[in-house]
Amino acid sequence: MITRLAAAICAVGFASPVFAQDVDMSFFITSVGLGDGANLGGLEGADAHCQSLAEAAGSEGKIWHAYLSTQVAGGRGISARDRIGAGPWYNAKGELIAANIDQLHVLPNIYTTTALDENGEQINHRGGDLPVEHDILTGSQVDGTAFPPRVTEDRTCSNWTSNGEGSAMVGHHDRNGGGSISWNASHPSRGCSAENLRSTGGNGYFYCFAVE
Repeated sequence: MITRLAAAICAVGFASPVFAQDVDMSFFITSVGLGDGANLGGLEGADAHCQSLAEAAGSEGKIWHAYLSTQVAGGRGISARDRIGAGPWYNAKGELIAANIDQLHVLPNIYTTTALDENGEQINHRGGDLPVEHDILTGSQVDGTAFPPRVTEDRTCSNWTSNGEGSAMVGHHDRNGGGSISWNASHPSRGCSAENLRSTGGNGYFYCFAVE
């Protein structure tokens, strides 16, 4: 009797991911960039792109924000972690990405097979389809905060308005690559143009989260 009960409980536990398919998407990587390098039209333009892609994919009744930080000379800019709500967040297949903001920045379920675009498709990654497009724009530190004033180098491509000079911090959605394999803070880009972003394995993509 006890064995059967334990087996039943285990069966329910293992079956629970099936119900995840009923969870609405609240996280994705943009399937396309805005076509102008890291010039996204600022945070407003990036948010609008997230909103447009989400709605085109069938998401309704949600407000979407881009996971992007900004920089301010002599002060602290806007932090990406403060723009995306409290969670939880799920991908287009209903898989849990993170239950809350702390888990997102300590132990998120962000890997090649879970960091999907708004249509549930994988983004090109190392060891997969070419060209590699695993550099995801964030402009953020590992904890999701904006860079402090002591960091004078551009890490946000002039707050997402430059397609030429400057640089942007990027993360690796596939958690793969030389150096840091952080999903949100792996290395700076070589520049802000589309060519510069592609040269290190990017294509102007960024993360989108449902705020509410």
